[in-house]
Amino acid sequence: MSGYKGTIGILTGGGDVPGLNPAIRGVTIRALREGYRVIGIRRGWAGLVDMIPDKDADNSENFIELKEDIVNRAGRTGGTFLHSSRTRPSTLPQTVMPPHLRSVYTDNVNDVTESVLKNLEFLGIDYLIPIGGDDTLSYGYRLHEEGVKVVAIPKTMDNDVPGTDICIGFSTCVTRTIEYTHSLRTSAGSHERFLVIEVFGRYAGFTAVLPTMAGAADRCVIPEHDFDVEQLTELMVYDRNRNPSNYSVVLVSEGARMIGEENMSFLSDEADQFGHKKLGGIGEKVALALKELSPKFNNGRRINVVSQRLGYMVRSGDPDALDSIVPMAYGTLALELLMKGQSGRLVCVRDGVFDNVPINVIVDNKKVVDVNKYYNAERLRPRFTAFDKSPFFLMSGAI
Repeated sequence: MSGYKGTIGILTGGGDVPGLNPAIRGVTIRALREGYRVIGIRRGWAGLVDMIPDKDADNSENFIELKEDIVNRAGRTGGTFLHSSRTRPSTLPQTVMPPHLRSVYTDNVNDVTESVLKNLEFLGIDYLIPIGGDDTLSYGYRLHEEGVKVVAIPKTMDNDVPGTDICIGFSTCVTRTIEYTHSLRTSAGSHERFLVIEVFGRYAGFTAVLPTMAGAADRCVIPEHDFDVEQLTELMVYDRNRNPSNYSVVLVSEGARMIGEENMSFLSDEADQFGHKKLGGIGEKVALALKELSPKFNNGRRINVVSQRLGYMVRSGDPDALDSIVPMAYGTLALELLMKGQSGRLVCVRDGVFDNVPINVIVDNKKVVDVNKYYNAERLRPRFTAFDKSPFFLMSGAI
């Protein structure tokens, strides 16, 4: 567009987390001052699917031009003012196809990337900055392969985007998990019960391992290691008996499985466009099993359970300090890469240093807890023997 160095598009996809608005602000403030125009795409990839490439069409629900006053107001808050979705343009069901595309794409599931590319051209977007987890960013990689200049920013509570030690939202998740677990101890201790807390973590157990290491829990079970519930019960009884207030605590990743279970625990059979069913319920399964098995390890006496699923409580509200600072830095770093003419990159932190890696790391790798290095499977708790020269968040995302 005349008068600008270029136009930058920015979007947020997948689950909301604290820190998204600071990242949007980080990109926008620097970009405007450097002479760029910034377009905020609403509802993640959905904004680029639903958009009608006609100057007379009302696309106010699909994009907004960003200015300093808009991002400054939002930058101090949680969530994403651009809104989000789990739309995947490469596998879009006919049931959610926008009306103006229904005659163009007629299969039950469709790849509408051609329309997305036309809408990017319609908006005059020269550079695209998607903020999301590996699902959202995998489609960013697809657009990179199509020739779009993409720089990605990693976001997820689970901290499982490959190539980076920390994702936006993870710090607040860990902070709140520790806080809420300590708060729930009062009930568990008052009634001398087990405390079972289900936390985020579909494939990776970082949000259970780090709070446990910080003293929030006695044990944790994670997706990377199928656990024996009798073994967990015995350990929980042991911990309870050593506690002066007669209670013990376990953090349960939502993707964890007991030995013998083929599948994770789901709240329903409905899957999103990335093929993921909504997780939930393993905490209740563990709670019931602990209650039933406890007499075997407690001289025949049953131990009752306090069970709580943290869920959206750890992803709502304002960001903590790190989720205010890191997203700002990520946003600025993304813009700096584009200004240098570099694209096809993922901004990251590796071993405590801001950096960037090729965007294909998102689709070529998986980031999970290294059980042999960081998890004691015999004791169902974190394994940390040395901290000298360790990454800031202890478990590196380096490739």
